[in-house]
Amino acid sequence: MSAYATIAFDAAKCDGCGKCMSACSIQKVGADDTARSRIQIGGSADAGFELALCRQCGDPRCVAVCPAGALSKDGASGVIGWDATKCVDCLLCTVGCAYAGIALDAEAGHVAKCDMCAGAPACVPACPTGALRHVTTARIYNEVGHWEDLFAPGLAGCQGCNTELLMRHTLRRAGPDTVLATPPGCVPGMGSVGFNGTTGTKVPVFHPLLTNTAAMLAGIKRQYERKGREVLAMAIAGDGGASDVGFQSLSGAAERNERIFFMVVDNEGYMNTGMQRSSCTPYGAWTSTTPVGVGKGPAGMPSQGKTQDAKNLPLIMVNHRCEYVATASTAYMEDLYDKLDKAIAASKRGFAYLHVYSPCTTGWRFPTDQNMEVARKAVETNFVTLWEYTPQEGLSFTRRIDQPLPVTEYLKAMGRFRHLSNDQISHIQSKVVENLAFVKQLAQVAKV
Repeated sequence: MSAYATIAFDAAKCDGCGKCMSACSIQKVGADDTARSRIQIGGSADAGFELALCRQCGDPRCVAVCPAGALSKDGASGVIGWDATKCVDCLLCTVGCAYAGIALDAEAGHVAKCDMCAGAPACVPACPTGALRHVTTARIYNEVGHWEDLFAPGLAGCQGCNTELLMRHTLRRAGPDTVLATPPGCVPGMGSVGFNGTTGTKVPVFHPLLTNTAAMLAGIKRQYERKGREVLAMAIAGDGGASDVGFQSLSGAAERNERIFFMVVDNEGYMNTGMQRSSCTPYGAWTSTTPVGVGKGPAGMPSQGKTQDAKNLPLIMVNHRCEYVATASTAYMEDLYDKLDKAIAASKRGFAYLHVYSPCTTGWRFPTDQNMEVARKAVETNFVTLWEYTPQEGLSFTRRIDQPLPVTEYLKAMGRFRHLSNDQISHIQSKVVENLAFVKQLAQVAKV
């Protein structure tokens, strides 16, 4: 069974401007006539906006009710096509569609529907608010969906945690010729190293200390090389095990350019052992060791969360001139998969580092069904920037947000920032601007 690209609609972001309809009508009929657009936005700001658009259904009713066989689903693209030479203009398809995705174009005298513009829908880039998204991650499912899951079923992650999703995707991509290191943290805590003498993976896995993960992994890689066997030596570590007590071995392995792949799952704290702060915890965040309203903070005021800004570990790794350094997010799986491929390839030449931002439903205090939305908001506000670096090409953005949302859109999605004062929010927003400017400067230098 195949998956297909689609157009997703976020009604909460839609302002009813109609620019998507204008773009569609210009593309399809050569005129700005929204009545002839194949995408229609209805409703109002008070009642909410609704989308009328062909969803390219897996089991399309319009195809089933068409007596002339004028409609058919393309098995390669997933698009439901309309054949004018067969259509008898009975309009039964418009009755069969539950989404108002196919309708009569009165001026043309026949039905019209979305055909995805040959894979580049004009309506999506025309939307100024991001209410429309062209979701193309179906290619990942089609490519690797049949590959073996190299983690055992039944890992014990928290409800709504996307770290298990990340682990399973990563190891499926890495393949069976992998040796895995998972230092103390959420990854082994949910069972990657197994329970009661049974392993949690289908590849060799070991459980190093927080302090020596990269050193042990480098030694294992070298021993396999002595035996004449090529393996991917890979670590999946938390931010605490990488940015704090594990940093000395991480930095040493990068400096020696060891041929290993080190991936950090950054949930911005020691979430597996009670939600303590790490050096990657953002300024102002509540944790169990940076509480709110307990004790005395600066100037005799009650404590208001972490008082230091987060360490930017990926940029520190850039300064090691690693073979490959990148940031990623599980909200953007295509970007993540591209970077997994590059990191795996780079690890055959030297040290590869991938830093993946992974929201924690428990420690960050948000509903378990909002993980991907929180991850997406981090990128849309530039709180998290997605980029990659190689010594040859320098640093470049892989998903540049030139019109970011205010950082409050991200902060308000989580309970750990609920206490913030206006001054603290201003500080965070200024740091977002400052960090973005710094990364842009590095990217600009790379172009010179």
